[in-house]
Amino acid sequence: MNKIDLNNKTVLISRTDSIGDVCLTLPICKALKDKYPAVRIVFLGKSYTEAIILSCPFVDDFVNWDEWNACSDADVVQKIMASNLDAIIHVFPNKRLSKLAFRAKIPMRIGTSHRLFHWFTCNQLINFTRKKSDLHEAQLNFKLLQPFDIEVPSLAALSEVRLLQTHTPIPAFIAQWRTEKKCVILHCKSQGSAVEWGTPNFMALAERLIEEGHQVIFTGTEIEGQFFRPFLPKHDNLLDSSGKLTLTELIAVIGSSDALVAASTGPLHIAGLLGIRAVGLFSPRRPIHPGRWQPLGKNSVALVYDENCQKCKKGEFCKCIEEIEVGRIISAIFA
Repeated sequence: MNKIDLNNKTVLISRTDSIGDVCLTLPICKALKDKYPAVRIVFLGKSYTEAIILSCPFVDDFVNWDEWNACSDADVVQKIMASNLDAIIHVFPNKRLSKLAFRAKIPMRIGTSHRLFHWFTCNQLINFTRKKSDLHEAQLNFKLLQPFDIEVPSLAALSEVRLLQTHTPIPAFIAQWRTEKKCVILHCKSQGSAVEWGTPNFMALAERLIEEGHQVIFTGTEIEGQFFRPFLPKHDNLLDSSGKLTLTELIAVIGSSDALVAASTGPLHIAGLLGIRAVGLFSPRRPIHPGRWQPLGKNSVALVYDENCQKCKKGEFCKCIEEIEVGRIISAIFA
C-alpha cells in the first residue's frame, strides 16, 4: 500500500455516533497532526457532539452531519466538493455518506473491508474487525491510519496527552457553591449505553464522600435526574446539576473538578481526556469490558467486581458490577 503525505492536505474524519465514541476517536487527530504538522483536520459529527469536537486542539474545523443528512444527495455532494477534501476516513461506517463521498470523488476514501458497501465506495480498504479484537476502541481507530504510515500506539502512549481543553467558565450557580474542598462528580446513569452500578450505590458513595469532607455534584440529563433526584441525600455539600448544563458547560465543570465516577459513558471519557481522576465502573463481559472501553488519560482507572466472573465470561447478562464496594471506589478516587 502506497503511503501518502498529508502535509498541506485536508482530511475529513467521520464519526457520527455518541460522545464516548467521538472521544476515543480524537487520538487519531493528534496522531495525524504529529506525523503531518501541516495537515488540516475536519471532523464530521452530530450536533450533540460538536462541543466535544471543538474542545480538541487537534481539530481544525467541525462539520455537522445532522445538517448534511437533512439535505438532498446532490446538495451533500456539492458541499463535499466545496470542502476540497483530499481524504475521508470512515471511522463510523455510514452507507449514505460513503456513497456520496464516492460521488464527490474525494481522492482517498478509507474504510473497513468488513462493510460490503465500502467495497464499492472506498479505494483504501483496511482489513480489521472490532467485535473480537483485544485492542482498545481508541487503538482500533488507528487501524484506519495504515495508509499514512501511522502505527497503533500503546494505551500508555494514548493516555499521556490531554486531548480536550475547556473554553468557558463554570456556571455561576456552581462557582458560588464550590469551596476549597475536593469536588467529585457522580454520573450515575448512562442512557442505556452501559451496565450501571445502580442508583442506591451512588447514593451510598455520595454520603461517604460528604462524610469525609468532600463536595459532590450529580450530573445527567433532565430525564436522568428524574430517576435519581428523589434519592439524593440532603446536604449543603451536594449539588444536583442534572438538566441544567449544556455540553460545553459540562466539559468546563468536569475540567474544574477533582474526580468523576461513572459507568462506561460519555462523561467518563470526557474526564479522562481532560486529565482529571476518572474512575470507570465496568462489567468484565465482552465486548463492553474495560479492555475495550476504559477511559484514556494518565489519571484514569477502571474497576470491575470480578474479572473472572463466570456469567460474564459466558457472555450472559450479569449485574456483578453492582457488587463493587464503595470503599474500593473511594480508594480509587484518592489513590
